[in-house]
Amino acid sequence: MEEKNNMFKVVNKEGKEVDCEVLFTFESEETKKNYIVYTDNTEDDEGNTRVYASIYNPNDERGELLPIETDREWKIIETILNSIQEKAKEDSSDNSNNN
Repeated sequence: MEEKNNMFKVVNKEGKEVDCEVLFTFESEETKKNYIVYTDNTEDDEGNTRVYASIYNPNDERGELLPIETDREWKIIETILNSIQEKAKEDSSDNSNNN
């Protein structure tokens, strides 16, 4: 993983380099692991932006991304994503009411 600002490159399953954007990173108190949530800014069939998550070691200079291993870890990430989405909706609603 090569990182530049909020962007980095990954190699996909087809062996092609893909530009990705970091959405956020966090360390889980529960699992004691660090996670990176990112997007390649593509959309699924329903028009939703594709979002990915991986485990990473912030001290690893190679920037290796590791797969999420358990349903519990996915639940933690999903909970954070949902709360960020709700906050964004509230902020958007607040801004449209102020105009």
